[in-house]
Order: sequence, then structure tokens, then C-alpha cells
Amino acid sequence: MAFPADRPRRLRRTDTLRKLVRETELSPSDFMLPLFAVSGRGVRKPIASMPGVAQLSVDNLVEEARTAYNAGVRSLILFGIPDRKDAEGTSAWDANGPVCTGFKALKDALPDMVLVADVCMCEYTDHGHCGPIERDARGHVAVANDRTLPLLARAAVAYARAGADIVAPSDMMDGRVAAIRTGLDENGLSDTPIMSYAVKYASGFYGPFREAAQSAPKQGDRRGYQMDPANVREARREALLDVGEGADIVMVKPALAYLDVIAEVKRTTNLPVAAYNVSGEYSMLKAAAQAGWIDEKRVCLEILTGIKRAGADIILTYSAAEAARWLQD
Repeated sequence: MAFPADRPRRLRRTDTLRKLVRETELSPSDFMLPLFAVSGRGVRKPIASMPGVAQLSVDNLVEEARTAYNAGVRSLILFGIPDRKDAEGTSAWDANGPVCTGFKALKDALPDMVLVADVCMCEYTDHGHCGPIERDARGHVAVANDRTLPLLARAAVAYARAGADIVAPSDMMDGRVAAIRTGLDENGLSDTPIMSYAVKYASGFYGPFREAAQSAPKQGDRRGYQMDPANVREARREALLDVGEGADIVMVKPALAYLDVIAEVKRTTNLPVAAYNVSGEYSMLKAAAQAGWIDEKRVCLEILTGIKRAGADIILTYSAAEAARWLQD
């Protein structure tokens, strides 16, 4: 019986052969760990919908970051839950709030870890939207885009001063990258990079995060400023706009339902691409693993490999520390 000369299965026969020709290699340094900071001391409040994830006071934040660092994770992104919220989100830039104090403590404890600040108003506003709200000319309630920009810039400057190495606007306001770049430059922080949530969809996968960050809108939703999940040409446009305004890294969020978008943004831009393996994706993995339906380690690493294979240079994932340990097994 004649066989074709090209037989790919020859290179799949043993584990060492498979590793020899593997095209996509995951590394712990690919991962960025999201963490949630609250005020107080000794606080570790588990998030019911996200097993293994908790709101953390600064002391526990440092310990959680150190555990991830020891596993090989070299970056984290910090979200804050303030004690006080108002219509403008003014706690966002509080020098004594959990985010700024968290960055100071993290920089002292882990000077080599890359610290990233999420920059948005939704955790800080009492209405849960990503900026101040107002009625437009038609009488509709909407986020005031241009009023939000200086607030984002002020928060970004506060985080960079507190020790954040990168600031990451996630609000999806038009012009926010330019406003933040100007604010950083005018305050002597021109060496602070911006990782823009350039392509952020109005997704159903964010539910558990809104529990963790206490940021669900009190009225309406965010479809007026986050992207329609059906669109990819718009993703190219959004990414290129942020590149033109001075973004240093662009992000696609969520990841799993948007692997084609990650690949398209990778082709379209000349910048490093981040992808956020979001809370709902994490929670589905955990729930299926706890039910015994899947092998968590195998499926988690398969998911993360797929995200990297699509083109992501950086993967934000709540599984960062676990995945890093699994890669070293």
C-alpha cells in the first residue's frame, strides 16, 4: 500500500517529538493577573461566582501578588473598590484609597513586577457607569464623553505617581487615550505606557466581574459605548484610533468569543496585543471543573494556548498563578 510522503503523524508519536515542533509556547511571563483592592487590613472577601478570587486589603494583596510572582507571573492589573462613591467617581484618584496605597505597597514589596492600573470610573460612580451621566439633546440618559476625559486623565496620573508602571483605560470613551497621554506628559510621566482596552465589547461574559468590582450599572447598560459583539471592522477602527492617539499596547476584551478579532487586531496594528480572558470565561471553566465535567488543568492551558495562538502577546487571566504552576509541572 502506497502512502503519501508527507505524513504529519510522524511528528506526533512521542511527547518529546511533539514539543520539538510545537508552534505556540505558553510561558508564565505571558500572563497578567487581575486583582481587586479594598480598604482595611486582613480582608479577604471571596467572590462567590469566581472560585479562588477575592477582594483583598493591601496586606493580602501583596501576599497574593508575591505568590503569583513566585510562580513566574511577572505582571498584574489592579482594580479598586472604594469606600465612597459619587456621581463623578472622585474616589478614583484618592491618594489614600486602596488602589494608590496598593501600588505603593506592591512596588516596595515586588519592585520587579509590572504593575498595571485599570483606569475607569465604573467602580467609583454611584450609578455604575464609566463616567458622569447626563441627558443628551434627545432626552436620553448617556455617559458624558468629554466630561469623562479629564477625570480619566486625573486618575491615570494618580496611579502612575503611586507606582503603576502602565495605565490601562477601559472606559471606551472617544479620545481617552489622547487625554491620558497629555495628562501623563504634562505631569512629568511621559515614560508611562498606555495599555488601551481598544476593543471592548458589550459582552455577557462580564457578570462575575461586576460582582467582584461592585460596578454593575444601576440603570441601563453599557451598549451605548461598548462595542457590538457582531462587529470586527469596527474593532480595526477602534484599535487604529487608539494607536494614533498614543497607545503603546492595545487590548481585546473578552477573548474566547473574539479570537478572530485578536488575530485581526494583531494583523492591523504594529503594537503588542493583550487579550482579557474575562470573569465569565473563568467562571465557566471553574464550574465545569468542579462538576467533574472537564480536566481543569488541560482545558485551562488549552484555552490560554488558543488565545496566544490567535495573536495575543499578553493574556490577562484569573488563572495566571495556577496556569504558571501547571506549566512548570
